[in-house]
Amino acid sequence: MAASGAVEPRPPGAAVAPSPALAPPPAPDHLFRPISAEDEEQQPTEIESLCMNCYCNGMTRLLLTKIPFFREIIVSSFSCEHCGWNNTEIQSAGRVQDQGVRYTLTVRAPEDMNREVVKTDSATTRIPELDFEIPAFSQKGALTTVEGLITRAISGLEQDQPARRANKDATAERIDEFIVKLKELKQVASPFTLIIDDPSGNSFVENPHAPQKDDALVITHYNRTRHQEEMLGLQEEAPAEKPEEEDLRNEVLQFNTNCPECNAPAQTNMKLVQIPHFKEVIIMATNCENCGHRTNEVKSGGAVEPLGTRITLHITDPSDMTRDLLKSETCSVEIPELEFELGMAVLGGKFTTLEGLLKDIRELVTKNPFTLGDSSNPCRKERLQEFSQKMDQIIEGNMKAHFIMDDPAGNSYLQNVYAPEDDPEMKVERYKRTFDQNEELGLNDMKTEGYEAGLASQR
Repeated sequence: MAASGAVEPRPPGAAVAPSPALAPPPAPDHLFRPISAEDEEQQPTEIESLCMNCYCNGMTRLLLTKIPFFREIIVSSFSCEHCGWNNTEIQSAGRVQDQGVRYTLTVRAPEDMNREVVKTDSATTRIPELDFEIPAFSQKGALTTVEGLITRAISGLEQDQPARRANKDATAERIDEFIVKLKELKQVASPFTLIIDDPSGNSFVENPHAPQKDDALVITHYNRTRHQEEMLGLQEEAPAEKPEEEDLRNEVLQFNTNCPECNAPAQTNMKLVQIPHFKEVIIMATNCENCGHRTNEVKSGGAVEPLGTRITLHITDPSDMTRDLLKSETCSVEIPELEFELGMAVLGGKFTTLEGLLKDIRELVTKNPFTLGDSSNPCRKERLQEFSQKMDQIIEGNMKAHFIMDDPAGNSYLQNVYAPEDDPEMKVERYKRTFDQNEELGLNDMKTEGYEAGLASQR
């Protein structure tokens, strides 16, 4: 059953006149400030707007902020003092991500209903047990919880029920029965599955067990279909003419781009590098002269390997922190002693040292706003403090641990300081990928042999 009726009326209409309480415009480089309860300078902008319920003037408040794992967003809230109508919504102010994302959450306990959820306009929400679906672009984006999503769907279904009952519509009784089933889900009498599928890649579901792995939450990144590209308004690039082959190993290429933080014009440098005893990689670095933001990214210069690679390093000495390391976008990281697992695509591709990657992981975990602040419980704070202390001990060489890199594409690398001899503290395994791993890499539907004959027959 599709909740196509679960659409809230559009709140504000045309802006009439700015309120005297209009906040001063922020500096261009601080337009999207990180969300923080301690930032007194971060104030919403107030605009007097037309209420679409009673057609009197109400107040719209806009807050431009930045949330990690979701980038920049615009939070808007409308309230009318005449009729009491109010509404809130969010809009993504960032770019569409390179891949779509699908969150599959198994709700087993009432605590799971309190998980933070960021749902964009383009996300589709499904509950397979009830054959229930909220289509994309049928609701505005929201920053809410799992319970809030279900409550919002119930409100949308109840919206036109009085008119259906007055007309003695046969569907009114069936919708009432379905609403009862949705309300029963909020009691979590039995487990159910919540799926949020967002082709734009900008939705998010909280992991309350961070930095540990969440067994109830499965995150899948996928390549968008042509239909999803058209739905998001993305146009396919015209095929470029094949240029003449050039030797790029001794050249640093530059191309113009925009800074991901302040959107000012910047330049990205790209260099093809040969890693000893491994393969060629492409290193890209962007430096913004306007805000000082720096970023670097590593792409594999070769194809997907026939076998996956699992590298296990036993960290026993502080000198292990200086090992060169290449982590591709398809590589996951695990530290069993900390019960920590970093999934694919998190932190992107990196060419750094083991110490540099461990520091990036520590910063990613400890600066997550969904696990800190006034809303977090003491147990979660203690787990994060304990995790940070143990990570510092590993970096300083005071704690032995195992560092595992698992790359189904086989494009990750950890330096062997004994090369070309075997490293006694490092184990490299080659394994055959599973069907699910090939599916995530897009290899199951890829045909590399005999495809020309198939195309000729279709013509």
